[in-house]
Amino acid sequence: MKYPIGIQNFGEVRRDGYAYVDKTALMYKLVSEGKYYFLSRPRRFGKSLFLSTLEAYFDGQRELFEGLAVSKLEKDWVKHPILHLDLNTDRYDTEDNLSSRLNLFLKNLEKEYGKDENEQTLGQRFEGMIRRAYEKTGLRVVILVDEYDKPMLQSIGNDALQTEYRNTLKAFYGVLKSCDRYIRFAFLTGVTKFGKVSVFSDLNSLEDISPLPQYCTLCGISENELHHYFDNGVQALAEANDMTKEECYERLKQDFDGYHFTMNSPGMYNPFSLLNTLKNQVFRDYWFETGTPSFLVYQLKKTGYPLESMTTEELSTDTLNSIDIMDENPLPLLYQSGYLTLKSYDSRFDEYQLGFPNREVEQGFIKYLYPFYTPKVQDKGTFSIVRFVKDIEGGKAEDFMRRLENFFANGDYQVMGNLELYFQNTLYVFFRLMGFYVEVERHTTDGRMDILMQTPQYIYILELKLDKSAEEALAQIEEKGYATPFSDDSRQLFKIGINFSTATRRIDDWKIKTVLSTKAPIL
Repeated sequence: MKYPIGIQNFGEVRRDGYAYVDKTALMYKLVSEGKYYFLSRPRRFGKSLFLSTLEAYFDGQRELFEGLAVSKLEKDWVKHPILHLDLNTDRYDTEDNLSSRLNLFLKNLEKEYGKDENEQTLGQRFEGMIRRAYEKTGLRVVILVDEYDKPMLQSIGNDALQTEYRNTLKAFYGVLKSCDRYIRFAFLTGVTKFGKVSVFSDLNSLEDISPLPQYCTLCGISENELHHYFDNGVQALAEANDMTKEECYERLKQDFDGYHFTMNSPGMYNPFSLLNTLKNQVFRDYWFETGTPSFLVYQLKKTGYPLESMTTEELSTDTLNSIDIMDENPLPLLYQSGYLTLKSYDSRFDEYQLGFPNREVEQGFIKYLYPFYTPKVQDKGTFSIVRFVKDIEGGKAEDFMRRLENFFANGDYQVMGNLELYFQNTLYVFFRLMGFYVEVERHTTDGRMDILMQTPQYIYILELKLDKSAEEALAQIEEKGYATPFSDDSRQLFKIGINFSTATRRIDDWKIKTVLSTKAPIL
C-alpha cells in the first residue's frame, strides 16, 4: 500500500495509486446543500487535500472520482472557473508579506481573465476578477481559500501587524458578499476561527461546519475508516513490532486517536501521525516532531494562565469557538490548534471541559512546555527528568529531594510575576512529565498541592507549601490521613513535606518521613 505522506494534491493521489479515504459523499452533501462554508481543523489534518478534492470536482475531472461515492451521485460534472488562494506557503512577519501574496494570486489570475486599470486596491481587483471569470465562462465561480488564518497566527505578539492583517483580510474576504451573484461555491479553511467581529464580519452568510456532527469526519481518519482502509497495514505494523493486531490497534488509538470536534461524535485519528506510523512501521510522535507554534506558549505566558486549569476549566460554546479572547483566555487557541479537545459537556449550562486528545499530544506538549516553565540550567544532564525518575524508582527519596532543591536553586527564571503561579506551573509541568514514566496523581486545593507517586516498590506522598515550613506540610499529611489508603500496602512509603520560599524563589525547607511496611510482601 502506498501512503500519501505530505501529498496534498487529489489528482496525484488518485493517478499514482496512493491510499485514499473516501470523503466524497460528504463533499457532495456540502456542494448540494449550501454555498459558503468555513472549516477549522488542526494543522496536517487533511484540509489541503480536501480543498484539492473540491477543486478537481468543480473542474469536472470525472475520471479521478471513478469508484468513489460521488461517482454515483453526480451526473453533470460541470467545469467551473476556480480561484484557489493558498496562504500556507509564505512567512508573514512584515506588513508587505500578505499584500505581496495576495498581489501574486491576483496577477496570475489576471493573465487568464484580464485586468481593469481602474481597479486599484486588492479588494477591487479581487471583485473584478470574480466578475470577469463569470462573464468569460458564463459559469459561476468557485473560491477556495487554504489556511486563511496563517497571517493572523504568525503575527500574534505584534499587535500593529495583526491589526493590519486583520483589516486587509476583512476587506479582501468581504468581496465575496458583494459578488454573491457570481459565486457558485466558496470554502475557506484554517486552524483557528477569528470571530464574527473580525475577519469574517462582512461575510455573515459563511456557515461554520467545524462543530457540526454531520461533518465531524470530513478531515482526519475515523476508527471505522482505519479498519476499512488500513487493516492490512495495521497487520504489517503489528508484525514489525512483535504485537498482536489487537494490541497494535489499541496502541494506535492511545497514541493518535481522540480528537472530538463535537460531543458524542466518533474520535478522529491524526492522519499525519497515523499514516507515517503505518508507512515506516515505527511508533513515533510524527505530528509533534513537525513543530509546535511558539505563539501557543507566548499566549499561555502572556495571560499568566495556570496550567493546571487547562483540563479543568469549563468553557461556553461562544468562548470555545472564537480565539478573539486569547489575550484573556488561551484555551480556545489551544483547542482549535489541536492541543486540547472536547472531553465532556454540560448541556444545562452549555459548558465544555477540555483535555488532551491522545498520548502523542499530551506528552509532546508537556515536553515542549518544560524548558519554558522551568529554570534554565547550565548542566542539562544533572536535571534530566530521567535522573529524577531513576531516583524515584530506586527508592532514593533523599537524592530526589536534593536534585529537586538544586533544580530551583541553580537556574535563571524565565517565568516572573506571580511567584505562587510560577511555582505551581513549574511543578505542574515537572510532575506531569514525571507521570509519563511513573504513576503520578496531583490534587490542588486552595492553592496547595499534594502529589502521590507510585512505583512497584515505593509510594511517595508529597505535600507542598508556600512560605510556611516542611513541618507544616508533614503535619497536613498526617492530619488529612493521606497515607491511610496504603496502610496494608507492602511497599515502602515516604512522606515528604516541602516548602517553597517566594522570597528566595527556591525550595528552602524539606523533610522526609519514611514508613516501613508492616505487611510482608506477597510472593
